[in-house]
Amino acid sequence: MLALQGDVREHDRALQAVGARTVHVRRVDDLDGLDGLVLPGGESTTISRLLDVFELREPLRCAVRGGLPVYGSCAGMILLADTVLDGRADQQGIGGLDVVVRRNAFGRQVDSFEADLAFTGVGDVHAVFIRAPWVESTGEGVQVLAAVGAEHPAAGRVVAVRQGPVLATSFHPELTGDHRVHGLFVRLVKEARG
Repeated sequence: MLALQGDVREHDRALQAVGARTVHVRRVDDLDGLDGLVLPGGESTTISRLLDVFELREPLRCAVRGGLPVYGSCAGMILLADTVLDGRADQQGIGGLDVVVRRNAFGRQVDSFEADLAFTGVGDVHAVFIRAPWVESTGEGVQVLAAVGAEHPAAGRVVAVRQGPVLATSFHPELTGDHRVHGLFVRLVKEARG
């Protein structure tokens, strides 16, 4: 768990509920021996700056390129995206997910909402969106797992994707008490380990 900023505690609980042991990553040495990594929701520009302060950006880029399974929720999705629209000029991510993401696509904090989604491989989930991004476009190797339903003005917008061992959601499953998305990530980690 990248533990620089964001909803680390909530992800810890969800991962532990599906049988994973969590370790907090704050320094390069904390990456040694990890089977997978979660990039939590939070404030993407703050996390981006902290990656540089703690000298984690390049080691994380290398780890993702090397096949480390990673799950990013909300700000984590922004950090994993190869291209970010509406980000700050100095904002840099980790990359590794062949998508174009629009930061704060659903609007400001007051525009936060909840919706039920059909999520491939998980089933119907209740999703919490807080200043969330959405996926504008995907590359060839990216599987769309969920999109906003017809009842919402942003119907059809992609909000969950997977590319190999990289999983990302624009919503916060760690806030709902439903641990199936985290369970999916643990399965991806196990698949990657063989």
